[in-house]
Amino acid sequence: MLKEISIKKVKFDAEEVFRIGGFYCSEAIVSSVRKNIDPNMPIELVRTASGFPIGVGRAKCMCGAVSGAVIALGYFFGRTDPTTPTDPQSQKCMELCHELQESFRKNHGSLCCHIHVAGMDLASGEHKKQCVAFTGEMAAKTAEIIARELGLKVVD
Repeated sequence: MLKEISIKKVKFDAEEVFRIGGFYCSEAIVSSVRKNIDPNMPIELVRTASGFPIGVGRAKCMCGAVSGAVIALGYFFGRTDPTTPTDPQSQKCMELCHELQESFRKNHGSLCCHIHVAGMDLASGEHKKQCVAFTGEMAAKTAEIIARELGLKVVD
């Protein structure tokens, strides 16, 4: 894991790979976190994020940008062994994910993809522009939380 990170770079890289059509929102966030924070993160985690775009498999439920951010936070702060619901590691991960999704909800009113894309053509520039922005926002918030919690130096 890198000791110094650029939140602006995490945001930019996530937006860019989504903008050019390389990845969807959730994949773009995990990929950018991997590239800019922990290059040793298994590449398979990006694959794990592949089912979450457009509100989980196009169901338009929870925004894929939020889902991708939760996946990234789970990688750093989640548990790997079955414990109890009161396990401090489990509680901490849920607290951080709650902080993340509340940030999105505060800024946009809802986590629901179908609300944000209502009336939009999913192939339109308007839709893409909005989702690229959501992706960048969630990538930056994820990087901010990771840096704060792990004591990483933020260079910007």
